[in-house]
Amino acid sequence: MILLRSSLRRLGSSRDASLVCSQCLQRRVPLSSPPSSLRTFISSTRWRSSIADSQSPSSSLNKTYFSANQGNDTSPSKNGLLSSLSTNASVPGSSSQSQSDTAPIAADIKQSELPHRRRKRLKEDSAKNDAADHVIPPDASAQLSSISATLPTSSLRRKFAAFLALTKPRLSVLIVLTTTSAYGMYPISSLLALDPAIAPLPTLSTSTLTLLYLTAGTFLSSCSANTLNMLFEPKYDAQMSRTRNRPLVRGLVSRRGAILFAIATAASGLGLLYFGTNPTVTGLSAANIALYAFVYTPLKRIHVINTWVGAVVGGIPPLMGWVAAAGQTATTGHDTWRDMLFSEESIGGWLLGGILFAWQFPHFNALSHTIREEYKAAGYKMLCWTNPARNARVALRYSVLMFPISIGLWWVGVVGHGFLVGSTVANGWLVKEAYHFWKHQGANGTARGLFWASIWQLPILLVGGLVTKKGLWDGVWRNAFGQPDEEDDDYVYYDEEEESDNQSPAPASSSVVVSRPASPAA
Repeated sequence: MILLRSSLRRLGSSRDASLVCSQCLQRRVPLSSPPSSLRTFISSTRWRSSIADSQSPSSSLNKTYFSANQGNDTSPSKNGLLSSLSTNASVPGSSSQSQSDTAPIAADIKQSELPHRRRKRLKEDSAKNDAADHVIPPDASAQLSSISATLPTSSLRRKFAAFLALTKPRLSVLIVLTTTSAYGMYPISSLLALDPAIAPLPTLSTSTLTLLYLTAGTFLSSCSANTLNMLFEPKYDAQMSRTRNRPLVRGLVSRRGAILFAIATAASGLGLLYFGTNPTVTGLSAANIALYAFVYTPLKRIHVINTWVGAVVGGIPPLMGWVAAAGQTATTGHDTWRDMLFSEESIGGWLLGGILFAWQFPHFNALSHTIREEYKAAGYKMLCWTNPARNARVALRYSVLMFPISIGLWWVGVVGHGFLVGSTVANGWLVKEAYHFWKHQGANGTARGLFWASIWQLPILLVGGLVTKKGLWDGVWRNAFGQPDEEDDDYVYYDEEEESDNQSPAPASSSVVVSRPASPAA
């Protein structure tokens, strides 16, 4: 101890013993020395006085010195010499004393955390909280696969659940809803202006039957496309938590069975569309199956443009519904695919398809951001990890595009004034969430907020378009308030020639006034 005290005198006086760093003190007093020497050292009055001085306000700089040098401490303890001393000291009453002495020092160490270490810690904590906040619940295919796996092998319910999981039921139902919504928004009331002798008006029974054919054919075609999508990706689906429970990955359905199921659903779906609607709708559906299964699916591992191709796939079903309704109003000379797709009356269908095309980006970009690391590990080329900044910009850009497309539906006369109010509120909500998503780059829960905004925004637009369809409430308004139908002042004058061989001469022609219904444009 005489040697230790003399060493401390050389390093500093009794008033500034706390200025000794941990490395210097270890050189003088190695931790491998006998415990008796440490006890004697801790119980010395001079060391207690130095601890008391270190707790005074004037010694804050000394605590910072120890905090900055604790990383260089080579002692086995994580907190350096102070922690080792408090642990190894076994003198009665010295344990509580050492804990009370080191508690203020630990608090000061936390407060004096270096800036770069603090930024790193906050970044790691934010990433952990962000990952925990964006846990995606299992989709319908995963749930059906889990149900199928619990049933007996020979059970029909097991096979039915497994094959139903191949169809991605929620996605298929969404496609059907967008198709039938466009069918319902078509201005069928314009048929009243046609001459029944030229084009018979579709009755309620024929319109309902067409809608049933359209619904069943679209669902079966979507089932085929989704099954082909799963057939090409079981090896990569197994690497993602979102898709690892799909039936082909778990072996609930054989590859041969999936191929036969895809062929059967495609043949039956396209057949229903051909006989129940028109060949143009059938061609659009067949093109969508090919585009989704044979272009979009392999392109996901090649280039980020796959997201735009997938958006085209989502925009075709509304156009199918519009063309299916237009087929019932087709007259002689106006029933070709060019007239149904590229005539003036087809603008409404293209606008509805544009809504679905633009909606894909805020919806998918927010969803993919939450599992971007899994996409990267599986080798899928997605903007969420190849270019996160562009991923957020694209989501914001197409969210803003919703405004002019919605206004265009009102401008061409598909919907009424009420649609402007509802669509403006829904689109404004989507843009607000997309802006936060872009500003925070998906952090702080903004990806989740944009995802749920897109989930609710699309039904608001589709249901709002059906409710505010142009001319839908005119008859209700007249019946409720007793307003008579507007008189049509449009008259047609034509000459009717009367020929008679055995009668006296009559005027060569007589002017007859005939009224006709107003045209749709009027």
